[in-house]
Amino acid sequence: MAFLFDLDGVIFDTEGQYTVLWNRIGADWLGDADFGKKIKGQTLVQIFGRYFPDNEAARKDIRERLDRFEGEMSYEYVPGVEDFLRALAGNGIPRAIVTSSNRAKMEHVYRVHPEIRDMFTHIFTGEDFTRSKPAPDCYLLGMKTYGTAPEATFIFEDSFSGLQAAKDSGGNVIALATTNSREAVAPYAGLVIDDFKGLAPEAVMKNFCKDE
Repeated sequence: MAFLFDLDGVIFDTEGQYTVLWNRIGADWLGDADFGKKIKGQTLVQIFGRYFPDNEAARKDIRERLDRFEGEMSYEYVPGVEDFLRALAGNGIPRAIVTSSNRAKMEHVYRVHPEIRDMFTHIFTGEDFTRSKPAPDCYLLGMKTYGTAPEATFIFEDSFSGLQAAKDSGGNVIALATTNSREAVAPYAGLVIDDFKGLAPEAVMKNFCKDE
């Protein structure tokens, strides 16, 4: 058994902050003030390759703005997630972050929340897999690392690309309505939650138990 978590919008309530930044970048470089929604769940390499393939000036500007932004942004926990992770740890259940963010971004996270290294048994970043979300590779890697079958893997996601990756991995998908509406994320998941307040790991597992 293993519990796998996306980072932004699942562990930290940061997606709204990123949307503002990427909308500004999209408006400045592409004339698209709604750009943030289009790139959620993608790695920086993917974004550059798809939208800025030959624009080194844009890439340089974006790298600088993103690094500055991630060094200053607020990393607030999604309500209840700390208690939920403590409950998993108390029961010896493997738990991992599976994020498209890179290791440089994680260094900013560790500076603000050094305790997060001990809250998880593994932290996978965008450098650990070739194809990023919505491809299921990252979650399949998590299953392989822990030696768990899809039916014994519980995946928490919020963005459409992440939810698609989780669904295609065959794992049990829990959608957080932190980035999109409950109605929008429901088709991807077997359980939809607003946050982790009052949620117990046992309740999550029971939700996916199939009646004999």
